[in-house]
Amino acid sequence: MNHNTPAPLSPRPLRHLADAQRRVMSGAQLKAHGVSAAAAQERCRAGGPWQRVLPGVFLLHPGPPTSEDRLHAVLLYAGRTPDLRHPADGVPAQPAAGQAHGGPGPAGLPCTDALVTGLAALALHGFAAAPPPASLHHIDVLVPRTRRLRSTEFARLVRATALPAPVQLSGVPVAPVPRALADAIGQLTDAGAVRLLLTEAVRGGHCEPAAVVRELTLARLLTRPHVVDAVDSLLAEGRAIAEDRLYAMVREYGLPEPLWNVDLRLPGGPHLGGVDAFWPDQAVAVELDTRTARAAGSDAFSEYVRKREHLERLGISVVHLTPRKLRESLEQQAMVVRTALMAAGDRDPAAYVVVLPR
Repeated sequence: MNHNTPAPLSPRPLRHLADAQRRVMSGAQLKAHGVSAAAAQERCRAGGPWQRVLPGVFLLHPGPPTSEDRLHAVLLYAGRTPDLRHPADGVPAQPAAGQAHGGPGPAGLPCTDALVTGLAALALHGFAAAPPPASLHHIDVLVPRTRRLRSTEFARLVRATALPAPVQLSGVPVAPVPRALADAIGQLTDAGAVRLLLTEAVRGGHCEPAAVVRELTLARLLTRPHVVDAVDSLLAEGRAIAEDRLYAMVREYGLPEPLWNVDLRLPGGPHLGGVDAFWPDQAVAVELDTRTARAAGSDAFSEYVRKREHLERLGISVVHLTPRKLRESLEQQAMVVRTALMAAGDRDPAAYVVVLPR
């Protein structure tokens, strides 16, 4: 053996695993720490200090698995964890050749191709309507469609053509709320449970209704009557919240009081459409853009575009605000409206329109 030949790995004492507070490890990780498959199985015998929780995944204590244990276990089962030699303490483990670098997964190992989703993910996002992972019969884990693993025991695989960018919560890679909602709703038949989750998503400020509808559409869940009913309530809820934020914006940032929720018509002519706020002296209208993926290409969408173009041809400046912009940057949206009002004097006079309550 010359100086360029790596020294063979020597087994490490098993107590260092407990000292490292790694409660869940894969067979590959144990092997990297000098623990053979036979030794791991021996310690999992009845009365032993370890237990096997999923194929190739071991719990390094004899008690019942916690929520964190179960989450880490499904990620280790579903993710491609490299077969690593044990690194020095404090030195991050490196991916195997050809594996993409990603955020740290369970026990500090890379885990870039498996995300917790469904009800377990919603619980990590803080949803009160989602039960804790420890009480779930199954934990959904999102994996690439090309993975050959199967669902087993409490690990339920959900396949995707492309994984969304993960959200790191408590050290666990989690699907974003819209995707987690779609995966959870896909497993639910209780209309009340579906409604509770969707309502909490909007009221709790977790995401906008349009993002949820987009994911439900991609998952082909809008053919289910109980989901469609819940989505209709969600959209109404989301619009009401956006309207409240629009009222607050006008009050808090000292904008002139507009005419709220009015219809516009040409004198003796056709109906031009409704707007959420209108300043007649400046010919400025604000419209909440609460369209969803379902509206694209529909008659309603065509009508929306037609109304906007018609108003602008008449000299009425139309400011479009989305619920997300009102939630995330209220002051900036107030500046946009104020700028439109101040610019009114530089425009040609707008056509005279009749304003009616909507």
